[in-house]
Amino acid sequence: MATIGMGDIKKNVRLIVGEVPYKVVEFQHVKPGKGAAFVRMKMKSYLNGKVVEKTVHAGDKFEVPEITYKTMQYLYDDGDMYQFMDNDTYDQLGLSYEQCEDASKWFKDGINVDIIFYKGDAISVAAPEVMEFVIAETPPNFKGDTSSGSKKPATLESGAVVQVPYHVLEGDTIKVNTVDGEYLEKVK
Repeated sequence: MATIGMGDIKKNVRLIVGEVPYKVVEFQHVKPGKGAAFVRMKMKSYLNGKVVEKTVHAGDKFEVPEITYKTMQYLYDDGDMYQFMDNDTYDQLGLSYEQCEDASKWFKDGINVDIIFYKGDAISVAAPEVMEFVIAETPPNFKGDTSSGSKKPATLESGAVVQVPYHVLEGDTIKVNTVDGEYLEKVK
């Protein structure tokens, strides 16, 4: 299995710490005036979504987890789990709310998502990076609400809330970056 060291740590690098696969979400190389350099990083667990901090010193080595992705279709929420269907075999797979925590606010009927597998088990899900949504609810515009850079909250058809410019209204379709949860543009 491949290994990585302190110098290889960057954003989105995958590594195993104590039998748990993680993805680096933030890192900072630190070179103090005295002593050896080290890396401070925040890692997100693929198993439960928790973010932990770790300091890595020169000489520390980590294994790279063998993670695979499979595109599946989101079907529905059965009250206990989210249900997905394999587009090739039509097999159905259920994932718990904890496993889908980050991506679930972007789920809408029939979308294709990437199911993340580790050691043959489904451990998490990733929504498409850019998606289109219809705005279900947002405050109306008022005269004078034209200052550039101002935003208002908008609830999307999936239930997620994003900040949108004032010119966007209920019923409009917008593109959203699901990684950052940010408005990208209005769909014409």
